[in-house]
Amino acid sequence: MNWIYNPWPWYVSGPLITLVMVALLMAGKRFGMSSNLRTMCTICGAGKTSGFFRFDWKAQRWNLVVVLGVIIGGFIAAHFLSTDPSVTINPKVAAALKIKGFENAGEGYMPELLFSNEVLTDPKGLLLLVIGGLLVGFGARYAGGCTSGHAISGLSDLQLPSLIAVIGFFIGGLVMVHFLFPLLF
Repeated sequence: MNWIYNPWPWYVSGPLITLVMVALLMAGKRFGMSSNLRTMCTICGAGKTSGFFRFDWKAQRWNLVVVLGVIIGGFIAAHFLSTDPSVTINPKVAAALKIKGFENAGEGYMPELLFSNEVLTDPKGLLLLVIGGLLVGFGARYAGGCTSGHAISGLSDLQLPSLIAVIGFFIGGLVMVHFLFPLLF
């Protein structure tokens, strides 16, 4: 039973992702998470104020099941399949993060400095969350999808715009980590 608590090796998880992508391609579906936000906004009536939200959301019900599966799967993995929440990171990185205020660097996937409830009462933290959310939302819409949609589905479908988007995501991530993040913290 020890295999349940360890990450699956690439030669198991990779082919499973491939099988899912082949099934979606054969069914004429595209995988992505950001499109679900559009679907949920449409269900809630956003189509009354914006033409962007006027579409047949019922054709996307299958993708809402994917979101539900991600939520349930994440809960099961975190509460029943994980024995150690710590993350193995380079000791030099952990030391550099501790200097920046991340006291529990490496103790979990979500640092308390960024993901605790206290962030919601701190004006700077709240402002960063709002600005970050707007930028991520705008970027996903501007790129025509999110990282999962482009990197998994778009690249599987050999779409050049997805390759360009994925390269842009990586460049944006590098700029954030190496230039913007040090300015913010």
